[in-house]
Amino acid sequence: MLKLPSLGELDQGLGVRVYLCTSPADMRRGFDTLAAMVRDYLGYDPLSGHLFLFVGRSRDRMKILYWDRDGFALWYKRLEEGTFRLPSRNTGKSVELKASELAMLLAGIDLTSIRRRKRYQSRCTSGSA
Repeated sequence: MLKLPSLGELDQGLGVRVYLCTSPADMRRGFDTLAAMVRDYLGYDPLSGHLFLFVGRSRDRMKILYWDRDGFALWYKRLEEGTFRLPSRNTGKSVELKASELAMLLAGIDLTSIRRRKRYQSRCTSGSA
C-alpha cells in the first residue's frame, strides 16, 4: 500500500525551527550583525541550529542564517521578478514557520491566502493506522 507523507510528517522531519523576522532587515548585513540581531532583537540563541529568515524592505531578497556545526552559514536569494509574500501575523518580532510554509514561501506561494480546513482527528494517539 502506498503511503504519502502528510504535511505534519514533513514539518516534523526538518528537526529545526524556522523563525521569520517580521521587521525588514538591511540586506547589507553579514554573518555577525545578523547573529547579533537574532540574539539582541529577536531574543534567540543564534548557535541553536535553527533557521532565521530576514527579508529586505522591498521583499525581493531573503537571507537565512543558521549555525552549521562549526560556523555560521548564510543562504541568500534575490528574486529577479516579484516579491516574497510574507505571513500577515504582526504579533511580535518574529513568526515561527513550519517547514512546509518555508517551502511554499520560497516557491512563491502567498501564505496569507492559505487556509487550513478543519479535518477529523482521531483521539487515538498511537502511530498505527
